[in-house]
Amino acid sequence: MSLTEPILRGERRAIARQISGIENNRPEARQVLAELYPHTGQAYLVGLTGAPGTGKSTLVNELAKAYRRENKTVAIISVDPTSPFSGGAILGDRIRMADLAGDPGVFVRSMATRGSLGGLARATADAAKVFDAAGFEIILIETVGVGQAEVEIAGLAHSVVVVEAPGLGDEVQAIKAGILEIADVFVVNKADREGASRTVAALTMMLDLTDHSLPKTVFHHGQLMEVAATVGSPSGAEPAAWRPPICKTVATQGQGIAEVVAALAEHRTYQLNNGMLVQRERERLIFEIQQMLKERLLAGLLAKASPEEVNKILEQVVERQLDPFAAVEILAKVDVK
Repeated sequence: MSLTEPILRGERRAIARQISGIENNRPEARQVLAELYPHTGQAYLVGLTGAPGTGKSTLVNELAKAYRRENKTVAIISVDPTSPFSGGAILGDRIRMADLAGDPGVFVRSMATRGSLGGLARATADAAKVFDAAGFEIILIETVGVGQAEVEIAGLAHSVVVVEAPGLGDEVQAIKAGILEIADVFVVNKADREGASRTVAALTMMLDLTDHSLPKTVFHHGQLMEVAATVGSPSGAEPAAWRPPICKTVATQGQGIAEVVAALAEHRTYQLNNGMLVQRERERLIFEIQQMLKERLLAGLLAKASPEEVNKILEQVVERQLDPFAAVEILAKVDVK
């Protein structure tokens, strides 16, 4: 029996089964996803990223509770590092969100990165579609938080929250880190710690030096991608460029969470008024198709060569008998089973 109808009704077991099928690349899961696709496009996707130790999980937990107080249903996708033993998510973030357990309006799902670059799990985008079709209004996506490669999230979320915290190193890093270029909202968490004001000052200086009317160029799935800063508004007037606000929070105490929710609401209104959501969704889908096409072509190419042939070529590269470019040329031309 198809899982489509139970998912559309919001049945949790069906949702969990479908996401597991997506993670394991099961053919039936792909078919269900195709049937769900016409029912997507309603949810608001918020990505949260930042360096380890900034308190992203606690912030996500508090944001979920804030949205629930507004009677909005919330799905949380927590992208965890892959366990080297089981290949599954380590589930540390899910443990920290234990106080959301039992709320029928919240669904928490941990997903493993499975070695993917940028911290986003291979199936995160498809999992978001499942939650979207199931009727969840807010989808919070928390990434592993390993640095600049996290800009991949810019191609998936409608709004991106970059989380910083004082005491994690030189504040100048805030200016140099490319991850900050994709932020729609900044959060300085653990603001009760010494150095919080310096972190805010560093971010403010960076924003003062940034031309917010320029498109944001990010590296997404191996492709350079521009996220437009402004587009023509429905009225024809040029909208003012969006300047990311800086919110100070102490997530462990629930302080500043309302301000973050308000900043996200303001950014969503800005996008709606200026037609940016449509453009952002279009760009996201184009790059998603490109990534899928690249994976399909690579799989087909490797299927033409025997494992022995591939390993032989790779070994020649390791031994410096063959350079990587030549290896690619050979593999691209090979046509043996």
